[in-house]
Amino acid sequence: MKCPFCGSLEDKVLESRQNTSGTTIRRRRECLCCSFRFTSYEHIEEVPLMVIKRDGGLLRAVEKRPISRLQLEEILHRIEDEAQLTGITTHEIQSDNIGEMVLSSLYSLDRVAYVRFASVYRKFENVEEFINVIEGLSRKKSKEKKEGG
Repeated sequence: MKCPFCGSLEDKVLESRQNTSGTTIRRRRECLCCSFRFTSYEHIEEVPLMVIKRDGGLLRAVEKRPISRLQLEEILHRIEDEAQLTGITTHEIQSDNIGEMVLSSLYSLDRVAYVRFASVYRKFENVEEFINVIEGLSRKKSKEKKEGG
């Protein structure tokens, strides 16, 4: 641990204490070079929950589309936040809900990625299902234009 006073990496631990919940350890340290005493805290780095589709659906949907990594990360963070809010009382969320969140995010970002994801997520079995989704997008776009202008 780097001494905040002199910058030395040489120190010794004088005392360690765990908090009551067991999630953090407080360590009192002393620098072996300048004798400065300081406190460090150790805690578990929580890895956010990630749902990975077995077929890599989201990554495949945006493959070769003009979608930046930052935009993709923003989608994932928004979905993660929404999923946590949805499951706040039960600590559970149905995978169908997450799929719908992904579809909603892709719809507003890139319609081609939306159709690609929908084809996998909704398990399209024939061309007619693709046509129905694309026609639905066209109808929705026409309706939005009429309402907006």
